[in-house]
Amino acid sequence: MPLEDGDPAGPTGQRVNGEVSGAPRLRGMGDPSLRGATAPGGSRTEVMAEGWEPGPALGDRDVTPGGAPQRAGQHEEALMTELSELVQKVVKSSSWWERHGVDISILACSFLLLPAGFLCLRSAQAIPFLVGVLTLGVVHHTLTVKGSHLASHNALTESKSWGKVWAIFFIELCSAFTVEQATYNHVKIHHGYTNVIGLGDSSTWKLPFLNRYVYMFIAPLAVPILTPLIALDLLRNVEWKAALRTLCCMFLGFYCHYWLLLHVSGFQSPWSALLCMLLTRSLLAHPYIHVNIFQHIGLPMFAADRKPKRIHLMSLGVLNLPRNALLDWSFGHSLISCHVEHHLFPSLSDNMCLKIKPVVSQYLKQKKLPYNEDTYSSRLRLFLQRYEELMVHAPPITELVGIQ
Repeated sequence: MPLEDGDPAGPTGQRVNGEVSGAPRLRGMGDPSLRGATAPGGSRTEVMAEGWEPGPALGDRDVTPGGAPQRAGQHEEALMTELSELVQKVVKSSSWWERHGVDISILACSFLLLPAGFLCLRSAQAIPFLVGVLTLGVVHHTLTVKGSHLASHNALTESKSWGKVWAIFFIELCSAFTVEQATYNHVKIHHGYTNVIGLGDSSTWKLPFLNRYVYMFIAPLAVPILTPLIALDLLRNVEWKAALRTLCCMFLGFYCHYWLLLHVSGFQSPWSALLCMLLTRSLLAHPYIHVNIFQHIGLPMFAADRKPKRIHLMSLGVLNLPRNALLDWSFGHSLISCHVEHHLFPSLSDNMCLKIKPVVSQYLKQKKLPYNEDTYSSRLRLFLQRYEELMVHAPPITELVGIQ
């Protein structure tokens, strides 16, 4: 399986308010004030690499005479190549079951749990009914988050044709979104320009007009309603054939869910069935929103013309959360405890990201590169304390100094 380790080219971003000179600098160990620094909230960001020497700022182009940035850029590319070779050895030595089978089995098990979930909702007793709600909620998020995420990266299969089929099924039928826009916004923009201001800086997750408590604890309940509405608006940007296909898949997905609630679960009124749909589809909406902001926002941000090469971009701008049984099953390892690995090698499945995690973490730490990790509770406290700074105001641009 090919590993996506290139540094994509794209449009030039903008400097936010022109505040570059006043932005925080990531210096080498020559700056005692930053030695052993950690991110706010107690996160182990390991941004300060021991042994780094101060030097000129680096981007994707030669910005100073003498070619020093070019030499440093070549060194960074060599690091990424070396890491890719180590990971490729692990991938080649892995069986099909490890590369794809484990994650396909999780998705298949989720499908098999659907009948039990719908039948539990027939019960007039509270406990079986709640079991049905929990079952359908977990299954829904497994299919729409884990399934859609893997399908968008073609990580479920090595066949491009089947990859397209699975993408349509999970993204459009299950998640009520359009494949073309989901793939472009997530794979091309977010992954290609992670934490680059104006491109992949996760700003689409920000709603500055909401206060911290509404955004963190109430707004996620609206995700099942907002998702199809946003998808409908984005259909203007795709060809009419793709738009028609998406509309048909969205309608089929919603109607099948609604029909099963009426005819299998025994709901007597349309409104009660719709309310149950909203309840199950928003069951894990809170961690879904939280995970998407915790792992990027609050970390270093860059201008498109002053960003580091891929290995530094991903190690600086991506964070891993601890393993969690429920979220690992529903969202997948690549969105929880292996997010750094996923951003470095996005074509790998969740199980393979978990398998290469020791290789990637050991290599980055051996080369004195950042390997960001923090707990869910720590990030939650951080965002509640610094919500205005992180989610309302424009983030400062990090000026890289001394990356060799």
